[in-house]
Amino acid sequence: MDNEIKREIIMENYLHPYHKETIKDETYLKVNSNNESCIDNIDLQILIKNNKIEDIKFNGEACAISTASTSIMIKELIGKTTEEAIDFIKQFENMVEEKEYNSQNLGEALVFDDIFKQKNRKHCATLPYRGIVKVLEEYQTKKGND
Repeated sequence: MDNEIKREIIMENYLHPYHKETIKDETYLKVNSNNESCIDNIDLQILIKNNKIEDIKFNGEACAISTASTSIMIKELIGKTTEEAIDFIKQFENMVEEKEYNSQNLGEALVFDDIFKQKNRKHCATLPYRGIVKVLEEYQTKKGND
């Protein structure tokens, strides 16, 4: 992907983030993800029904990379099963860590394919993923206990 296109996608998702809002609905699972070394602090609200991610909302304060990454992640995860979401996250993490990954399923998240070159920005790009993993693990554990 061309660097100019990457910048445009990142800026569009930063300036006009997808699903940035807080709702009051107890059926949503909630998690906070923050970075102790900067201002990044986001709350994620995730609605999972019948093993499928129906909706994700977020709110908080974060840099352009964290905000854009959250917005893109949400667009890519809504509609996926929890297993598909876990695979998507694994592929994203592998990409960021310079490991083998399948680029076919990452969509707009490919804008971060060279974020590893800026080690301090890697943490920003992965911030929302760390939060969503906590929720998915809790959901899988709960589902396994039912």
